[in-house]
Amino acid sequence: MSAAGQTEQRLRVVLVTGMSGAGKGSVLRALEDIGYEAVDNPPLPMLEEMVARSERRLAIGVDARTRGFDAGAVLDALRRLRANPRLRPELVFVLADEATLLRRYTETRRRHPLAPQGRVVDGIAAERGLTAPLQDAADLAIDTSGLPLPALRQRIEQFFGAAGDGGSRRMMVSLVSFAYAQGLPREADLVFDSRFLRNPHYDPILRDKTGLESDVGAFIAADPDYPQFFRALTELIGLLLPRFVQEGKKYTTITIGCTGGKHRSVYLVEQLARFLESRVAGETAAGHNGVEWQLNVTHRELARPGHPAELTNNRSIPRPDGKSSGEAARPLPVQAQEA
Repeated sequence: MSAAGQTEQRLRVVLVTGMSGAGKGSVLRALEDIGYEAVDNPPLPMLEEMVARSERRLAIGVDARTRGFDAGAVLDALRRLRANPRLRPELVFVLADEATLLRRYTETRRRHPLAPQGRVVDGIAAERGLTAPLQDAADLAIDTSGLPLPALRQRIEQFFGAAGDGGSRRMMVSLVSFAYAQGLPREADLVFDSRFLRNPHYDPILRDKTGLESDVGAFIAADPDYPQFFRALTELIGLLLPRFVQEGKKYTTITIGCTGGKHRSVYLVEQLARFLESRVAGETAAGHNGVEWQLNVTHRELARPGHPAELTNNRSIPRPDGKSSGEAARPLPVQAQEA
């Protein structure tokens, strides 16, 4: 049997952990809906035995409520699972900011498991300290603070559904635009600041438009420092992505921020998506045989009420042989193509 065939038969095991109230249960249900056997909070000593007996893709929830919970013990178990050539284990960490967690606990009127008789905020702080090693070691971090449930389910299907079940040499690249005023995306691997570029907000004609529109794009691209900045950005990312693949990384999140998350960051993310679609796959896959790339674009602030259609555009990066990884690539919005 070929190496590719052996890779494809590896049993996929997803360990789901994170902050209580961040949406771990929703992630497990989404995984169950796409064919995983989902088990929430089994005793840690049973984890490896459970995996050994499973013949189906498996999703296991592990958090501070788990009997005998210890981040070090979870990581030790994960290392042993990764040593088994039959398995393809991954660690997913689900998080949210403190304000979101507090709001969710208030709405449900539940007590925090680490502070059953005390303040929820104290439980959140204690749990964040306990789970920090798991967040650092996670293959994928998902921040649900501003993420609607349908979008979360869509993201899980993209990462762990049939399109993501190929060989291990696969890279899922998420591009996110955001507003610094609303905080850094917690799942970011790389963060770039575009606030030094000309700001369309101060042009009364452009203020109410977005970076998806051609005149806004033309305004930003006319900044004398834009060409040099974008060239340096693409050169750096073109260097880093293949190295991430060499390191065994399966997911990476690249974020670009501006003041309001509406103009400059949106335009730059769209232009970076175009660059990745047209160049990075061909240049890097040529030196890394068998790598498949999938691209997800999210405009975080445009995902808020009033811009529902622009939440996520899922695009597959073409391979050098002309085939596409996953679904067929979607074109950029017309406005961005004209910019």
